Amino acid sequence: MATGKINVSVDNIFPLIKKFLYSDHEIFLRELISNATDATLKMKHLTTIGEAKVEYGNPIIEVKADKEGKKLHIIDQGLGMTEEEVRKYINEVAFSGAEEFLNKYEDSAKDSGIIGHFGLGFYSAFMVAHKVEIITKSFKDEPAVHWSCDGSPEFIMELAEKETRGTEIILHIADDSTEFLEDGKINELLTKYNKFMPIPIKFGMKTETLPKPEGAKEEDPAPTQEVDNIINNPNPAWTKQPADLKPEDYKSFYRELYPMQFEEPLFHIHLNVDYPFNLTGILYFPKLSNDLNQQKDRIQLYQNQVFVTDNVEGIVPEFLTMLRGVIDSPDIPLNVSRSYLQADGAVKKISSYITRKVADKMNSLFKNDRAEFEAKWNDIKIVIEYGMLSEDKFFDKADKFALYPTVDGSYFTFEELQEKIKDTQTDKDGKTVILYASDKEAQHSYIETAKAKGYEVLLLDSPIIGHLMQKLESSKENISFARVDADHIDKLIQKEETQISKLSEEEKETLKKELEEAITDKSFTVQLEAMDSDSSPFTITEPEFMRRMKEMQQTGGGGGMFGMGSMPDMYNLIVNTNHPLVSEFLNTKTAKKKERLINQSLDLAKLSKGLLKGKALTDFIKRSYEMVK
Repeated sequence: MATGKINVSVDNIFPLIKKFLYSDHEIFLRELISNATDATLKMKHLTTIGEAKVEYGNPIIEVKADKEGKKLHIIDQGLGMTEEEVRKYINEVAFSGAEEFLNKYEDSAKDSGIIGHFGLGFYSAFMVAHKVEIITKSFKDEPAVHWSCDGSPEFIMELAEKETRGTEIILHIADDSTEFLEDGKINELLTKYNKFMPIPIKFGMKTETLPKPEGAKEEDPAPTQEVDNIINNPNPAWTKQPADLKPEDYKSFYRELYPMQFEEPLFHIHLNVDYPFNLTGILYFPKLSNDLNQQKDRIQLYQNQVFVTDNVEGIVPEFLTMLRGVIDSPDIPLNVSRSYLQADGAVKKISSYITRKVADKMNSLFKNDRAEFEAKWNDIKIVIEYGMLSEDKFFDKADKFALYPTVDGSYFTFEELQEKIKDTQTDKDGKTVILYASDKEAQHSYIETAKAKGYEVLLLDSPIIGHLMQKLESSKENISFARVDADHIDKLIQKEETQISKLSEEEKETLKKELEEAITDKSFTVQLEAMDSDSSPFTITEPEFMRRMKEMQQTGGGGGMFGMGSMPDMYNLIVNTNHPLVSEFLNTKTAKKKERLINQSLDLAKLSKGLLKGKALTDFIKRSYEMVK
């Protein structure tokens, strides 16, 4: 038997580990199983290359809980350790002192938690145990070793009686951590961190129902047997080659990842690259709404099939964090702060690769089955538009497949749209005006007016469309977007010909004064325009610039810097001076009749704009019935 002190320069590092890592102390089981997995995989490699003259077999990792003895066992059939290796890997702790330890991990722990710091390894056991034992036998022809430590730098090491290779770690669970002896808690942790570990992990037994034997009666119970309860899937879909997987395999894996998600994903993207970095994974596009606040953090990050975190910010581009799935890479540094992570060269390359793969997949879907792509557009557009705004490289690629739907259900790429409308929707200054609506029902009358002119009207209703329009207007030549209710249609797309007003300047001045006196709502500005006599006498519009800045400010950016988010709504009342009803306003001598005509026409304009509510609507209905009588 040998005794000694673990080679650390502080008197007692274990209370420090436990105190410092307390908020993440559940990772001890992940760390120990990760070590067991490494030992087993190394054993497989040595037998494969002939360096170890032993049978690899079908090893498993077993977790056993002993509630009465307050012990937790983690048993593997891997390499095992010799006495010399125990001294090297267990006794010589790779910390020169508490100060270095704190300096190394304090920033990252504050930023993203200690999860992911695999270097702690074996010593994470002392976060939950007051004593830890190791019984290990190497695959080499050397005696087994028994090591134990009670949480101080003192250890005991002696020969042990163990015939089979591998390592058993016994944790004597501390009184404040007995929850880790409960089956439910252990199962929860194994499922969370080790669900896809590459070596089968056994935790207890389960009852399996067998087929009934031939000739059995219907009322006879089906036979059962007790089998190992293997909690993980050692060969998840992302570790396989895309050519070896069928569409149903991808759907099945999605259900395995998200058992409570009942909707099928729209499509998947298989990531598989080994140069200049190593990355595998599968990303899924779920059905997405226009809600920018929908749940993110659904992509799971693994390192060699060990779960690390579902906070992939900085690794996956921001616009893709609404997706779901798995990313697995040994090249992502996990023991550094998030700010360092975002500046890391390998991480930037990984982020760029994921962006490119998503864009290529979109383009492929668009080219191979456009009808299907169009059918899914409303469910994915928020991601595509967000990506076009936030990633210039993605914008360039997405320009080929991003769709612009019309109010009639047609879909155009930007290039197709430009070609379709260039002859009809180019104004006198040579600028192509792209008309759009954000609400088909609320803006119906304006849409119909535009369509009567032969114009195409897009339906753009996502919450970030204002930002995207700004980007398109600045990156494309001679185009502008205008919502159909931003002005009278003849002003939105102004041609060379101009109408001549039937009213004299004096009449126009009188009309404007009377209307301004009749309108008590100061958010309205009266604007007289000479238009076709069959155009509406009154039309209410919202100036494009002011309205768009307000909307952009509400979704972040845009007019926030100008304080437009707090400005009141502004409307223009466009008065058609060539409409017969407008002439009647001027010619009516009875003040009461004139007031009624003006109020009724104004309320009709408000009604078509959806602005007539409350008492004003009640008064309008009452007045309308009186006029009918």
